[in-house]
Amino acid sequence: MTATPETGESLFPAGTVEPDYVLDRALDTDAAGVLDSVAAADREHWMRARAFVEEDLLPVIGEHWDRAEYSLDLVRRLGELDLLRDGVAVEGFAPMSKTAAGLVCMELSRGDGSIATVTGVQGGLAMRSIAMCGTEEQRRRWLPRMATGELLGAFALTEPTHGSDSVGLETRASPVEGGWLLNGEKKWIGNGSMGGITVVWARSDADGRVHGFVVPQESEGYTGTTISGKLALRAIHQAHIRFENVFVPEENVLPAARSFKDTAAVLFATRIGVAWGAVGHAQACYESAVQYAAQRVQFGRPLAASQIVQERLARMLSELTQIQLLVARMTEREEAGTLTAEQASLAKYTATRAARSIAANARDLLGGNGILVRHRVARHFADVEALHTYEGTETVQALIVGRGITGLSAFA
Repeated sequence: MTATPETGESLFPAGTVEPDYVLDRALDTDAAGVLDSVAAADREHWMRARAFVEEDLLPVIGEHWDRAEYSLDLVRRLGELDLLRDGVAVEGFAPMSKTAAGLVCMELSRGDGSIATVTGVQGGLAMRSIAMCGTEEQRRRWLPRMATGELLGAFALTEPTHGSDSVGLETRASPVEGGWLLNGEKKWIGNGSMGGITVVWARSDADGRVHGFVVPQESEGYTGTTISGKLALRAIHQAHIRFENVFVPEENVLPAARSFKDTAAVLFATRIGVAWGAVGHAQACYESAVQYAAQRVQFGRPLAASQIVQERLARMLSELTQIQLLVARMTEREEAGTLTAEQASLAKYTATRAARSIAANARDLLGGNGILVRHRVARHFADVEALHTYEGTETVQALIVGRGITGLSAFA
């Protein structure tokens, strides 16, 4: 800093100092009042998730994401607040409807995609597999500790050579005295290298069918290697797993997991949750765009005063409102037991496409600031790409919808 000899006044041009933008405040983004009629019990779950996002998550998640650190403190806090179950019923825990689970997923995704994925993996996939396919004893043994975050769970279906064609999985389960031996590999398995348990889907040598097995990660022959170099979901660890003669005792076999249809039933139950997650990501990007437009001054006025910026914000809100309406309606059908596979796929297909569009628009509106992690949008812009792919790519969802339209299957 310099000053004039005569007056001592600073010559530093104050206009070159960038403001400290605040882009993560929660805004009213429900233009159509879609969530006005949410039941009080469901709203309580939602607001508990919002408090976690505001108080625990947002102050620290940018650094965790940037350093690719998986914060187990945040996971334990999710457990303390009963936000890990994704609606799975566990003895001793309050009921959580599908609407409540969706709103929690939306809110956690508004905070960060990695943390929302933790709940999707822990509750939506691992706990749900045990709840749907396990015995009462298995549910008592594992679910309460998973609900609190004391025990981490993984869901191992995807293989290095089998992604979208997961029905063709080749990890083998061979019957031996007292149990089974697993051999094969899995990839992109959230929590798969964290020291908990992994629900493994493998094809039996005995009947050729796909079965489910609960495998402690400390089992001999189990190697879970954390995948590095990710550009999305950086604050959760996903693993490449290798099974080399991993012994699974008979008591760890999920008896109701007898075919790939049972695997698909677990995935079907999570698909609307993924769509809710897309709504949350879209909401975060829209909120940041609105706040940045109000705070960023260019050409002597806030960006928000420009016609083109207002049009872009209106377009984002239009897209967000459409997917809010769609996902809320599909959740009503899920609550009623009338949701079809085609409807679930349409919800996921539409919601993630819209979230990508909103994220890209927001990223561009923020200009160079849009690629900085501390400005929020960059994280969501990257994480939406992962959301768009996992639990069924856009192409696979489109083919499921297309099969419903035409009555003809274009894939196996």
